[in-house]
Amino acid sequence: MSTQWIDVAAADAVPEDDVIGIDTAGKSIALYNVEGTIYATDNICTHGNAKLCDGFVEGHEIECPLHQGKFDIRNGKAMCAPLTEDLRTYPVKIEGHRVLVEI
Repeated sequence: MSTQWIDVAAADAVPEDDVIGIDTAGKSIALYNVEGTIYATDNICTHGNAKLCDGFVEGHEIECPLHQGKFDIRNGKAMCAPLTEDLRTYPVKIEGHRVLVEI
């Protein structure tokens, strides 16, 4: 399966210390801006059908709005119960003022 870099958003559209959701290439992706670095993960929690873009960013963790499970947005690691499955992450690069995600 081949991958490709997809232009998904303007870099300034991702607020500092927050998360937004975008749909691209048939996927729902969450974009985070933590300390000036943009990260990308799947937008749907692995535990329940909740959008992580509706959750809360604290440092490098996103808290699911449904059951308060937390993931490390840098590597997708499930940090606490009730989560048992890690979250998929995607490589990100900035070109100009655009965010590109490798899908």
